[in-house]
Amino acid sequence: MMTNPAGRLTQGQFSFLPDLTDEEIALQVDYGLRKGYAWSVEYTDDPHPRNTYWEMYGAPMFDLKDAAGVVQEMRACRETFPKHYIRLLAFDSSRGVETIAMSFIVHRPPNEPGFTLERQEVNGRSMRYSVRSYSADQPEGERYQRGPVGLRD
Repeated sequence: MMTNPAGRLTQGQFSFLPDLTDEEIALQVDYGLRKGYAWSVEYTDDPHPRNTYWEMYGAPMFDLKDAAGVVQEMRACRETFPKHYIRLLAFDSSRGVETIAMSFIVHRPPNEPGFTLERQEVNGRSMRYSVRSYSADQPEGERYQRGPVGLRD
């Protein structure tokens, strides 16, 4: 499922819960730090479920002792990209490779336009379905500048 009945994007942990406060986010980061995870901040204006390569904000943060550095970087990303999705990722390198151990959204644009399901008839009676984000209707850099599709000037 990509969105819940309220129409909110659901990617990563805590997606069906109300937005976490900065204090709750710091507790999750501290949990990851105790497990030895490295953290990074990422953002995007195209939240399609298959868009797993979001833009990284700053460098990954290794060897931190408390959540203050991650929270500071997250807040800076929010100020820079107030109309984008922002998520935190925790990487576990205990097996010799960087594996995502935690991932959750920490900021959403004021308007989440959602997705459309497109149907295409192929090979007789067969149907092919694809999902497209409404945000992709606008060029990169201009997404989330106006209201939802259909309400634009």
